[in-house]
Amino acid sequence: MEYLISAGQVVTGPGGQRLLDGAVLVRGETIVATGLRPEIEVLASSEARTFAFPDGTLLPGLIDCHVHLALDAGPDPVTALLATDDVDLLAGMMERARQLLESGVTTVRDLGDRNGLALRLRDSIAHNEVIGPRILSAGTPLTRPGGHCWFFGGEVDDEAALRKLVRRNAEDGVDVIKVMATGGGITKGGPPVWQAQFTTAELRLVVAEARRAGLPVAAHAHGTIGIEAAVTAGVTTLEHCTWMAQDGFDVRHDLVADIVAKEIRVCPAASPDWRGFAQRFGAERAEEMFGRLRWMAEQGVRLIAGTDAGVTHAVFDGFVSSLEFFRHIGLSPAEAIDSATVEAATALGVASDTGRLSPGYRADLLAVTGDPLTDLSALRDIRLVMSAGRPHTRP
Repeated sequence: MEYLISAGQVVTGPGGQRLLDGAVLVRGETIVATGLRPEIEVLASSEARTFAFPDGTLLPGLIDCHVHLALDAGPDPVTALLATDDVDLLAGMMERARQLLESGVTTVRDLGDRNGLALRLRDSIAHNEVIGPRILSAGTPLTRPGGHCWFFGGEVDDEAALRKLVRRNAEDGVDVIKVMATGGGITKGGPPVWQAQFTTAELRLVVAEARRAGLPVAAHAHGTIGIEAAVTAGVTTLEHCTWMAQDGFDVRHDLVADIVAKEIRVCPAASPDWRGFAQRFGAERAEEMFGRLRWMAEQGVRLIAGTDAGVTHAVFDGFVSSLEFFRHIGLSPAEAIDSATVEAATALGVASDTGRLSPGYRADLLAVTGDPLTDLSALRDIRLVMSAGRPHTRP
């Protein structure tokens, strides 16, 4: 199938690069041409289906770098998970994937699920059996016995078990290895969020095994000790990176410099409900955390967008709100969009085929009314979502 899609402006690259009165030509799953509308129109065949948005913007499909499709975003997602069998859980994951796609997200990185269900869903979407975004799945995340997210089934208690689970995940076909370097908030009775779960040597082993399989490593790391171990081990991305210590916060400027030097991307995984979080956590303390991310960005840390969708209040259709968090900490609309397109694609290892509207790339794109380079809220007025050349519109 061939599609000719034109818009008042087309976002073509990082930093808000754009064409006025532009168009994209799609054949099959691939973008074959991008340019000024009159130049692209003559390349289209007479059978091409046409979408025109003269008052709108065409941009790359959005990338959510941190979701948990197995969780339902309800008041107690872990209890709900434990009470749900795999058949019903997969059905719920399908619905949540559809919500993501309809909100303009064409690629997601699922950072932990049960029994390989996200892998099954990934393949079903790729084979056009169900509707949803492209999924990059971590499969079973690594954690300590009784540690953060033990309920996903990835408990390991020594180096041999670590090595075995990384290899099993790789054999299952995961796209990324996820390790819980510290405790986390949703695991009742687990270690506190600031506490490290693995030593530097253990995380080095995880990274080495993952690299042997050609896989990146994402490290859940709230506490500074766990952040230090993850950075030293050479993980690909840091999730959360809140610099927590037992008695407050412990920001390490030398570690921030290492994060920049090693080109480790940081995904704050800001919930769509970040405003509500600030109210519950306390506005002053929340702004201290938010300001720290602002400072990290000023130091050169590359931030990528994610929602932690699935945990309480982190809904699957609120990605734009999480992008507005980046505006709150001082990023421009163009930088916020980059964090969810070209920067995210680079961090996730898929920059060669998504994150831009360029010839040869997957036809992952989004058309909205208005100008999101001026006002991110325009991303809520969706006119068209296309994933791998398949058009979808909101109901």
